[in-house]
Amino acid sequence: MRTSRHHRLAVVLLAASLALVGCGASDDDRAAGSEKAADGRPGPGYAADGSGADGKASDGTGSDGTGSDAKAGPAATAAPEQRQRQHVIRTAVLSVEVADATAALAKARAVTEAAGGHVADETTERVDDDHVTSQIVLRVPQSAYDATLKELAGAGKLLSRKAAAEDVTDQVVDVESRIATQRASVARVRELMDRATKLSDVVTLEGQLSSRQADLEALLAKQAALKDRTALATITLHLNERERPAAEPEDDGPGFGDALSGGWNALVSTAKWAAIVLLAVAPWAAVLLVGYAGWRWLVRPRTARRRTAERADSGDAAS
Repeated sequence: MRTSRHHRLAVVLLAASLALVGCGASDDDRAAGSEKAADGRPGPGYAADGSGADGKASDGTGSDGTGSDAKAGPAATAAPEQRQRQHVIRTAVLSVEVADATAALAKARAVTEAAGGHVADETTERVDDDHVTSQIVLRVPQSAYDATLKELAGAGKLLSRKAAAEDVTDQVVDVESRIATQRASVARVRELMDRATKLSDVVTLEGQLSSRQADLEALLAKQAALKDRTALATITLHLNERERPAAEPEDDGPGFGDALSGGWNALVSTAKWAAIVLLAVAPWAAVLLVGYAGWRWLVRPRTARRRTAERADSGDAAS
């Protein structure tokens, strides 16, 4: 009797052990299936073609290939449109000859404001008190770029025109991606700071946070600059006035006043040149005058006395 009880107790314990082992195996299978699903491999309950046990595909589409979720349609159509969007920087330089630079400048301002743009820079100067030149930098929306350029080129005689377009789509996408990554990095550092308990860890994390925030601000500034340059086109307009021909003086023939003025000018010129000649000759005249005075009062009397003495000696010899 006691032996049969022991046998029954052993059977119950064995059954309980087998039940526990079966539950553990089931749990292990479920965990393995979850790990395989996370790795992108089908787990338990999925067929070899990727469909689940209920006959639906694992990518969210049914057996007929259509999406089971209504939200998947707009998202699928929005992605190609976003990829096809381009970001272009447009610039142009115009040189136009006009009759009135001031009026042409006022017209350029009005055209720009009507297009929804603004004047970024302006330089106006007068050359040789004869004509005016002006340089104005205009920022207009991309949609009004072609129309504004055509209207400004028709303001006068077009001397030169240069237009350029630079596709910066890759730069815009790269900056947006880097901004998203940098924001996530800043958020992680802030989360670590909230958990940090040691002062050394807090100091280190603060340095990391400051550096990453500075990088984020630089990326945001670059993004703003790209947005501004792609949203508004830049047009540099040079306005040059036509040079007016110099007026020729009217020739009515010489008159009495002209003759008198001409004679007086001739007299003054002659007197001036005579004075110049006299001043040039004066040093030589002074030297000659001194020489003549020395010969007249020193050399000549001696020569005369010598001749007189020679004559007297000749007379005495003859007698």
